Amino acid sequence: MTSEHFEVVVVGGGQAGLAVGFHPARRNINFVILDAYPRVGEAWRRRWESLRLFTPARLDGLPGTPFPGRAGALPTKDEMANYLGSYAGHHKLPIRLGIRVDALSREEAPFVLNAGNRRFEADQVVVATGGHPNPKRPDFAAELDQGILQLHSSDYRDPSQLQDGDVLVVGAGNSGAEIALDAAQQHRVWLAGRPTGSVSPVLYSRPSWWLATKLITVKTSIGRKMATQLRTKGTPLVRIRESDFAAAGIARVPRVEGVEGGKPCLDDGRPLDVRNVVWCTGFKHDYSWIKLPAAAGGDIPAHERGVVPSEPGLYFMGLPFQFGHNSALIDGVGRDAEYVVNRIAGTRPKAKPVEV
Repeated sequence: MTSEHFEVVVVGGGQAGLAVGFHPARRNINFVILDAYPRVGEAWRRRWESLRLFTPARLDGLPGTPFPGRAGALPTKDEMANYLGSYAGHHKLPIRLGIRVDALSREEAPFVLNAGNRRFEADQVVVATGGHPNPKRPDFAAELDQGILQLHSSDYRDPSQLQDGDVLVVGAGNSGAEIALDAAQQHRVWLAGRPTGSVSPVLYSRPSWWLATKLITVKTSIGRKMATQLRTKGTPLVRIRESDFAAAGIARVPRVEGVEGGKPCLDDGRPLDVRNVVWCTGFKHDYSWIKLPAAAGGDIPAHERGVVPSEPGLYFMGLPFQFGHNSALIDGVGRDAEYVVNRIAGTRPKAKPVEV
């Protein structure tokens, strides 16, 4: 087994990991970014074809490099993927691709990361894998008739994947809303789930976004209230209104509560005769690969702006509401990354003065 030692290992080479990498590269910190995908930006490339970012290009840049093109344009998923690849190359970030970290543990002082037959030691570790890596669907999904095609939103690309017949999209957040509208081009679509409300486009204007970024954080009462609402009620729709569903011929129905006769059953007791189900039911945390007391049970450790007090040297990046409402968005990771790297730099041993 090969072994290497770094001052800092960043696990995850998406926008959060790249934003972290921008800072130590300028502080002479010996670090490496490990990513499981074969190329930078691959997670974006694998999402559905019609996907565009919620935020305009002027809000989609990482530290040191603005997003190219018209400031008000909404980048496609592939444009974002290409930007991330260019960003890593432009800043010469030391990223290792195709390396999946299987376990993070600690042997006295250094952290140990195992990735297949490779071993990495680190004085400090930043976990930038995102908060929701594993698709989530209800247990009763296994009871659906085998003739019904089931896809999770992470597997959906375009309507051509679907069988002839009606489509049920479960989950009425942004992913569910956009996939329902996409599928409705070729299918009759049912959208199940409670409305999450919508965000005014005014929020994405420069002054409004600046103000929201300053005010809506874990340090303010309005920010803490919003964080709680997002966890319990879901993310409000962006760019989409309820009227858009009716215009597209999409039928809004209550939540799916189970299965009856092999068919999905709504909470009003009505079974739906559909040929396709797309589960837009989100993702779940999985930190079981972190073999540290702070992450007991596979849950995310308690942290303060990504810093884990109970495990000195361990940090997180890219978590929803890590500090502000935009912490899990492109434009929010830069602020969080700077804070985390400042904490990393502050714990480095100071160089001893040279005796003359």
